[in-house]
Amino acid sequence: MEIVPPKNQSDPQSAYHHPPAKPSGSPGGPAASESPHGERLRGVISTIGLFLSAFLIAVLLNTFVIQSYQVDGESMEPTLQNNDRLIVNKIPRTVARIDGRQYVPHRGDIIIFNQDGLPGFVGSKQLIKRVIGLPGDRVVVKSGTITIYNSAHPNGFNPDTSGDYRISRPSDIGDFDQVLDKNQLFVCGDNRPNSEDSRFFGPIMTDQVVAKLVLRILPLSNTKSF
Repeated sequence: MEIVPPKNQSDPQSAYHHPPAKPSGSPGGPAASESPHGERLRGVISTIGLFLSAFLIAVLLNTFVIQSYQVDGESMEPTLQNNDRLIVNKIPRTVARIDGRQYVPHRGDIIIFNQDGLPGFVGSKQLIKRVIGLPGDRVVVKSGTITIYNSAHPNGFNPDTSGDYRISRPSDIGDFDQVLDKNQLFVCGDNRPNSEDSRFFGPIMTDQVVAKLVLRILPLSNTKSF
């Protein structure tokens, strides 16, 4: 509200001709200050919007970028232990789907994938295994030894002894001999005697892959990148 001081309060003529002040809220006057109730309401709406935005960002990150997992079981020992906390990378799979391509991890990668039809489970369960065979490979499992045949290795090679990892617990179960289709992967757990994997339920499809393991964060004494 604007107030104009009188020119001379002792002059009756000046006082008589002084224009009256405009009432509060009249057109042309400054806006009235916001009420406490309105300020509180705006604060509540702003807080709700902040929480919703944070929740949406978290959902998008978990779905398309990275996610935390906890190991349940012993099938990947000694590489991974039960209750290890992991970080997995979903970006390559997300980009491949956007581009309309299949995501094919590298041989030796440890991946998370969805698997149906496991004994004792209804629906799909997420498993963690190592990629052994790639599309187009002929995979032969005989007496606990895995041999991969492809155009680069027509005489075959054993990925368990020629890769960046070692299997310290071999197994003589689960014989297998099959050429993988262009969208199939052969996966195994590192703890071969105690792993239900492609030796039993067969190859998995590339679109079953959820993510690739990149980091173990817990326990702190055993952190490692993959």
